[in-house]
Amino acid sequence: MNGAREAALPTLYLIRHGETAWSLSGQHTGRTDIPLTTHGEAMARDMAPLLAHVPFSHIFASPRQRARRTCDLSGCGGPATIEEDLAEWDYGDYEGQLTADIRKKRPGWSVFRDGCPGGEALDDVVLRVDRLLLRLCVLDGNIALFSHGQYGCVLAARWARMAGAQGEHFALDPASLSILGPKPGHPNIPVITRWNIVPTARLDYRNPG
Repeated sequence: MNGAREAALPTLYLIRHGETAWSLSGQHTGRTDIPLTTHGEAMARDMAPLLAHVPFSHIFASPRQRARRTCDLSGCGGPATIEEDLAEWDYGDYEGQLTADIRKKRPGWSVFRDGCPGGEALDDVVLRVDRLLLRLCVLDGNIALFSHGQYGCVLAARWARMAGAQGEHFALDPASLSILGPKPGHPNIPVITRWNIVPTARLDYRNPG
């Protein structure tokens, strides 16, 4: 995201969806429209204390059911507008695979550096993120974004005016909340004010999806 605005930036509430069978196993989950597990639905409900008190001006969700269902259960206060640019990284030929198995064929593989054959490269994801941020930054207030793990890490990096590849150094738990907003006293400077908040201590981070 480049340049400055005269008006204050909005505050983005970035929520990663709850647990799925593939997020639990570590399989890359992009376009596969996999549902939440029963535990994942409970995790989404547990988000209510973090979200129910926030007066959201806009609520957006990825088209994938795991993000939409998390929104529905989270107590955020309203239906979501489906936003295609919030969809997870398209893993192409690596959809459903484990990183360890991919690296048996491509030693040292990193999705941020090497991308996915038949799917998206980092530049493709950055293009979607930047396009979305340009639209969001003309809106006001608190904006809820129900999305995904690796996409959310790229979004945070770009919000903070870092290269998209820096998203590799972030991690998002399932059913976590991160807050991206203006720096206090500097309404045009985007900062990450809170990161990876979960209702209870959960240290079982898995591969995003």
